[in-house]
Amino acid sequence: MITIGLTGWNDHELLITHKKRNLEDYASHFPFVELDTSFYAIPPTKNILSWIDRTPDAFQFLPKAFQAMTQHKEWLDFFPSEEAMFQHYLAAFAPMIEANKIKAFLFQFPPFFHYSEEHLTYLRKIRHWMGELPVAIEFRHASWYSGENQPLTLTFLEQQNFIHAVIDQPQTPGNSVPMIATGTNPELTVLRLHGRNYEGWLNASGPNWREKRTFYDYSQAELASFIPIIRSLEKDSKEVAVIFNNNSGGHAAANAKYLQKILGLTFDQLGPQQLGLDLFNDF
Repeated sequence: MITIGLTGWNDHELLITHKKRNLEDYASHFPFVELDTSFYAIPPTKNILSWIDRTPDAFQFLPKAFQAMTQHKEWLDFFPSEEAMFQHYLAAFAPMIEANKIKAFLFQFPPFFHYSEEHLTYLRKIRHWMGELPVAIEFRHASWYSGENQPLTLTFLEQQNFIHAVIDQPQTPGNSVPMIATGTNPELTVLRLHGRNYEGWLNASGPNWREKRTFYDYSQAELASFIPIIRSLEKDSKEVAVIFNNNSGGHAAANAKYLQKILGLTFDQLGPQQLGLDLFNDF
């Protein structure tokens, strides 16, 4: 099975008919969404309950781990212990977990999180604190995939029942990983498409560097090139969840719709679309 989603639901004007119904409009087109706001702050329970109420029963979320959980920030700045941080995070998402609306939790590690025994130990702690919940791991340091480390990394992810986040991004020095199209979890593999804005990835500085990084419009040929990769990943996992993160220029929704079309996909149990807004036929 192949599913497609985007990062967030606010930045996709192609899908939105009314700003107060942005999530409802989004959920009428795609079966899941990556929740990136949880990286910056753990959402209050009232927000999570609202998101549950505003989406169909089958719709799912893929929340990012809070930034201190992936060592982007020091946990001491927020919580009395690492374990308390994880407990607070899981308590916040408990209603979504109970409603079976979590596809996976995404742990996206920073470029300085390299392959080491210390970091392997931390990943084991994550598995312990997250229990049996689905956890996707995205690395951004090439050492995880270099030389003899690559098979060790994939074996480790498989042993810990982690979901491998396969990445498409420009290959810049210092903050890129190669695309290693291998699944490590029998249930799910995540394919995150960040775009190929080389200059944006190379110059990760300034107030708007994240927007510059994700400003990219995949060509139809580039999107078609993902088909054999996705089909290969289907052999490793029951589901391949494709996420478009190239959203700062408004390209993600159109790219996702085109990929959906050329893959011949239809998604069941979505929310109702506004009359006349059948975007699938436009691509």
